[in-house]
Amino acid sequence: MGLFSLLILVVLAGGLIAAFRRRSGASGGGFPLAEQQDAAAEARRWVDRLGAGITNLSGTGNTAATQALADAAERHNAAGAELAQARSATQFTLAGQTAIEGLHYIRAARVALGMDPGPEVPALDQTKGITRRQRVVVGNQEHYASSQPGDATPYYYPGGRVGGRSVPSGWYSTPWWKTALVAGAAGIGGALLFDTLLDGFGGHHHLFGPGPGGPGGFGDFGGPF
Repeated sequence: MGLFSLLILVVLAGGLIAAFRRRSGASGGGFPLAEQQDAAAEARRWVDRLGAGITNLSGTGNTAATQALADAAERHNAAGAELAQARSATQFTLAGQTAIEGLHYIRAARVALGMDPGPEVPALDQTKGITRRQRVVVGNQEHYASSQPGDATPYYYPGGRVGGRSVPSGWYSTPWWKTALVAGAAGIGGALLFDTLLDGFGGHHHLFGPGPGGPGGFGDFGGPF
């Protein structure tokens, strides 16, 4: 074999090795690809579990359960879209986290239906949940929060961060966290509403009633709805 032919073979071999490494992540001993595959499998497991949970429940006749299942379905759709577009371990992990959030809504729906909440799922945030009935009055509008679902509190939030601040898990009278960022961007009034609700439901409670607090105060009224 001539020198020229040998050089061609060396170049071709080098190209094949480089292509293999790009595809398999071999620059780290093959671990990036394995990590991606593990993250993908884990995400699919959570998404499949969420889909099964939605299929096996019906909230008909129960407002709180119906709302929780609608939120779970929305998370399932979002997780499925994220899973389809994922190309890295991080993206697969985010899809799995979206599905886990949906599973928290499944557990909430089961509680609202008087059922056992089912298997545990990973926590979303370290924020403590609502432990007792609470009322926040902003202007002339009342907002409620509770540890339990009820006619006055049909909207569940699994806990997390909204606008950089922690929101406790629990049942609320309105899904105010969904529009908190939009409301905050609308001006000082929206931001004050957001802050007042977070302070009222998040731990800094004061007695509600006439006096210095006026109609903008907030209260802690103890006990489930």
